[in-house]
Amino acid sequence: MNKKGVSILLLSAMLFSVSGCGKTAKRVDDKTETKTEETNNKLTIGKVDLNDPNLEEKWKKEPAYGRKIIINFDGGLCASTLGVTHAKGYFAKQGLETEVVNSPEPKDAIATGKIDVMVEHISTSLVPAINGLNITFTRAVNTGCRTMFVLNESEIKSTKDLEGKVVGVNGGIGSGDHNISLRFFAKDNVDQTKVKFKPVESAALIQAMKNGEISACVLSDQYAKEFIEKGIIRAIRSITWDDDFKIEPCCVLILNKKFVEENPITAAKITEAHKQASDWVEDHKEETADIVKANNWGSGDRDIDLYFLNAYSFRVSDEQTEKSLNDIVKDYKNFGLIDKNKEATDILKEVWKPINQK
Repeated sequence: MNKKGVSILLLSAMLFSVSGCGKTAKRVDDKTETKTEETNNKLTIGKVDLNDPNLEEKWKKEPAYGRKIIINFDGGLCASTLGVTHAKGYFAKQGLETEVVNSPEPKDAIATGKIDVMVEHISTSLVPAINGLNITFTRAVNTGCRTMFVLNESEIKSTKDLEGKVVGVNGGIGSGDHNISLRFFAKDNVDQTKVKFKPVESAALIQAMKNGEISACVLSDQYAKEFIEKGIIRAIRSITWDDDFKIEPCCVLILNKKFVEENPITAAKITEAHKQASDWVEDHKEETADIVKANNWGSGDRDIDLYFLNAYSFRVSDEQTEKSLNDIVKDYKNFGLIDKNKEATDILKEVWKPINQK
């Protein structure tokens, strides 16, 4: 048989193998399409309908169904909504059994799955989340809580006056206070290259100002209140009181990222329980102060705790939270804290997982 005949036979055999028995050959990209369809249909926290009449049956399929949810809460006033959610039974109303612990390293504990839920400041948690730590945010917790101070007798009147000066930061470069300071300077057109930062322990910051080692520092409002009343320090910039920052959330509800992916219904119930408790706190500051006092949370002084409960808003919308996160991500990109080549929207898709997501 000549070469032409062999070629015809081979071609016929190939055609028969593809179309034999009336079957159609499966396209290579069919698997990709099926996988994409499965991904699109996969239940996520943003797609959970908490009013679904079949929700219980769907929930039973999750690994976390029926197990105790571990909540980290250290008694701090800013995170008090988390304690209230547990104490007033909002978790229980969602069918969740919870246990409260106080981990010394909560961020590591939640990333490794030792705890399920915690509250922490955006300034200390956003960069690790973007850089791959196994955590995600599902809602805001509250506004306010930190302010930049100088000594009362200091000649410094604004952040602009800090050019050529040293600013103390608890936790050092890359810490939450450092990141907050950078945002103050960026907003006020301060040349950050002319400001030096010095790591100083929190308890030593005011003394470091008195010694002339530093000219300013960021402090917790609750810690600073005593020194303000004694006339030792005064504020020059604040995320609590200043109009351009006071609507931003300072803290967020943080869950283990893998937990949220594998247990979207449980994660949605946790988030909804916290939302309901937060709404209650916002409308019942006096009663919240009583709960804080009764449980030995906060400062131990009911009047001081009530003062700050009234200063903070515990009802921050998901829309405002997303806008603030976008603004913070853009700032952090400019500061070189995160990859400048990544789009803010793409970054938030990985770390921001609210319920009822459109």
